[in-house]
Amino acid sequence: MFKTTLKIEGMQCGMCEAHICDVIRRTVPAAKKVTASRGKKEASFLTEEAVDVGLLKAAVDQTGYTCLSAESAPCQKKGLFG
Repeated sequence: MFKTTLKIEGMQCGMCEAHICDVIRRTVPAAKKVTASRGKKEASFLTEEAVDVGLLKAAVDQTGYTCLSAESAPCQKKGLFG
């Protein structure tokens, strides 16, 4: 599993968060657990394979928001008891 995290500037409301989630789902159809937080100014999601962060940054920037950074790193799935 890979966790991809994007730092995004410009989200002001819940609708902004929804737009970012939609862009991620369109750009990376295999994305799971897509979340966006205007308070943290970030969005994250999980995939089985590493994603092209350059393509993702460009897609976010085209929507009018500013993607400050994006990184994809391996992560381990946590079990029920640890």
